[in-house]
Amino acid sequence: MKLWQPTALAQAAALALGATLSGGAAAQSNADLLKEIQSLKARVAELEGKQKAPEAAKPATAQWGMTPEQSAEFNRIAVKTEATEDNIEAWGLKGLTISGYMEPTFIYNRRQDRAGFQFLNPQSNGFFYDTSYMGSVALDFTKETDSGSRYKLTLSPNRSAGAVIDGSSIVQEASMSVPITDLQFRFIAGQVPDWSGYEYQQPTLNPFITHNLLFDFTLPTTYTGAGLDYTQGKWWLRGMIANVNGNILNPGEKAPALVYRVDYSRGEFQGWGFAGLHGKTTNYNLCIDDDCTSFEKTMTNLFEVDGYFIRGDWTVQGQLSYGQQKQAGIVPDADGNFRDAEWFGASALAGYYFTPRLQGLVRGDYIKNNKNGGGLLTYTGYWDAFGVDGPYGDYHNGIGPNPTLGCEDQTVAGCSEGANRYALSFGLKYNYNLNTTFKLEYRRDGADLPVFYDVKSGGYRKTNDLFGASVLLFF
Repeated sequence: MKLWQPTALAQAAALALGATLSGGAAAQSNADLLKEIQSLKARVAELEGKQKAPEAAKPATAQWGMTPEQSAEFNRIAVKTEATEDNIEAWGLKGLTISGYMEPTFIYNRRQDRAGFQFLNPQSNGFFYDTSYMGSVALDFTKETDSGSRYKLTLSPNRSAGAVIDGSSIVQEASMSVPITDLQFRFIAGQVPDWSGYEYQQPTLNPFITHNLLFDFTLPTTYTGAGLDYTQGKWWLRGMIANVNGNILNPGEKAPALVYRVDYSRGEFQGWGFAGLHGKTTNYNLCIDDDCTSFEKTMTNLFEVDGYFIRGDWTVQGQLSYGQQKQAGIVPDADGNFRDAEWFGASALAGYYFTPRLQGLVRGDYIKNNKNGGGLLTYTGYWDAFGVDGPYGDYHNGIGPNPTLGCEDQTVAGCSEGANRYALSFGLKYNYNLNTTFKLEYRRDGADLPVFYDVKSGGYRKTNDLFGASVLLFF
């Protein structure tokens, strides 16, 4: 349109010039010529205005075809997003994830003559296979900094690993992980739950309600110390120098234990691992003071290997364990000296999804523990440790010699033999939605000796039955 104005003016000038040169009666006066030129200018201006009108109607801030309202909303969102990002970083929420779960549980125990709900019951009442970590609630905070360091704190009132140690702690895990050379090679420290075996403590990772015999009776609870964590391809290696089941050593103790775990992921569907512990752990047979409020520690060696296969609807897991502890046998020799405890164990689990939500489960466990009256990790101190006559074992859990033999005299035939234990569990797990799971379990526990105390009759039996149901909500 810029070319239009000079062209129109040129035509007007030519007309005016032609009229002037023609002379005679048709000639126009200068006033008429000027008036005609002005009229032509007005017409040109009118045409230019019509062309510029659509462009002028567009908002000055509009982009990519947005309306004025859309442009204003876009600017508001941009400002709000930037402010939110600034606040998250200023409040320390960047890289922070919060998760948790709770699992109210119903348990029926035949020999204990008990049926009812259990939820947040204190660990100071004792650790048993029908209580374990069931009926828990937990809240987990995990923070990762820009440098790659990780901070992890998991709280679980009454049912935490810390509560198993001292009866009152709510701390399940309090650990740090700091990169050394890169994100795959790290320094780790703090309180870390035991990492042995195929089964996890958390109900979100354990398909059953109860835990297998090896988990409950042969493995440590926590490690408190420092070590290294290394990941390379299919390999994952961890190791620590740590206190075992204790957050501080007693006076005179200067020897934490070596603990480690190695995992290998062989392909997409299967893998294996092994873990070990070598060092001194608490031995409740050996009292330091007359009141037995503190105890000595003796050399302990634990080793286990586990594996898994998970593909399609099938899940198969298994574990083999060996352990021994000096002077931890329940029954002493004829001279009153405690002998070594030693045990072997195996556990296997199979699961099959009948539907995408419903999984059927079966698990079998066995512990050979007949040496020197029995005795498992931390299950010692039953032989007159507190100066009280009576059965010398844990007859809620089914550990120890035959209680019907009268083993106050350790030389009685059969008193040096401990009970070999087994358990067989059947379960159903139903994923109601993405955050809710229902579980059912029937479990049969047994032994080759009558080591289960029957509360109702006052006698001892070789078997016990348990039924459990729970609902698990997690986020």
